[in-house]
Amino acid sequence: MPSGTDSQDRPTQELTEGAAQERAWFDANRRMWDERVPIHVEGSFYDVQGFVAGETTLRPFELEDVGDVTGRSLVHLQCHFGLDTLSWARRGALVTGLDFSAPAVLTARGLAARTGLPATFAHADVYDAPVVLAQRYDIVYTGLGALCWLPDLERWADTIDALTKPGGMVYVAEFHPLTDALADDELRFERDYFSGEAHRWEEPGTYADLDAETTANLSFEWIHPVSHVLDALARRGLHMERFREHDYTLFPRWSFLEKSARDAWRLPNDMPRVPLMYSVRFRKPS
Repeated sequence: MPSGTDSQDRPTQELTEGAAQERAWFDANRRMWDERVPIHVEGSFYDVQGFVAGETTLRPFELEDVGDVTGRSLVHLQCHFGLDTLSWARRGALVTGLDFSAPAVLTARGLAARTGLPATFAHADVYDAPVVLAQRYDIVYTGLGALCWLPDLERWADTIDALTKPGGMVYVAEFHPLTDALADDELRFERDYFSGEAHRWEEPGTYADLDAETTANLSFEWIHPVSHVLDALARRGLHMERFREHDYTLFPRWSFLEKSARDAWRLPNDMPRVPLMYSVRFRKPS
C-alpha cells in the first residue's frame, strides 16, 4: 500500500472518484443533447408543426397499454423537449415532464404555451427527480430512448418507486437493448449485451438528421438488458401486469430497414425478425 494511504479511506476515495466519473459522463451527454435540441425542433423527424396542428406522438401500443389518462397525474422522466409529455396532456392527463437539458425544458415550456396545453416542466437529472418534484404520481412514464443514458439502473428503479403513488402505474416503452449490442451494418453481435460498461461514442449528427453539423459529439451510453430492467422494478415490490416486444422501431437503425409508416421501420420480409422495441406496465400495490 502506498505510504500515507489508510485502507479505511479507500471506500470514500472510490465513492468520490465514482461520483466524479459519473458527473463527467452526464456533462458530456448534456452538452450533446443541448446542442441537438434546436436541430430536432427544426427538422422533419419530430414534425413539430404537425404536433402543434393537433397530432400525437404516442405509439398505438402505448395508448392501448396505458389506457384512459383523463384527470390522472403523469410524470414523464427524460422527456426531451416534451412532445410525448404534451401528447399525454392532449389526452387529458395532468402532466409533468423532467429533463436534464435546459434548452429542452425551455423548448417544452414554449410548446406548452404555444399549444395551450397545461403542463409543468422541470430541469433536473433523473436521479434527483424525487427531491426536485417532491410528489408522487398516478402514472410514471419513461419513453423511448431514455435508459441507455443512465449508468445506474438501481438508482433509476429507486427513483421510479419514490415517484409512484400506491396503486399507481409504471410504464416503460424502450428501444430493445439487443439492438445496441448489434453491429451498425448487419445483424451481428458486436458488443457485450451484459457488460454493464460505458460505451464511448464520438459521432457527428443525430438520429434525426445524420448530416447535421455538430460539435458536441462525445457521449456515453449503457446497455441495460431487459431482464435487468424488469428485475430492478420487481425488487421494489412493483407487480408486472403486461410485457410486450415489438418488431419495429422509430428510426432507420440499419440502412436495410424498410419504412412501413411515418414513424415505423421494419426488417425486410426476407430477413428474420428480432425485437426492436419493448414495453412493460407495472403496478404499485395500494
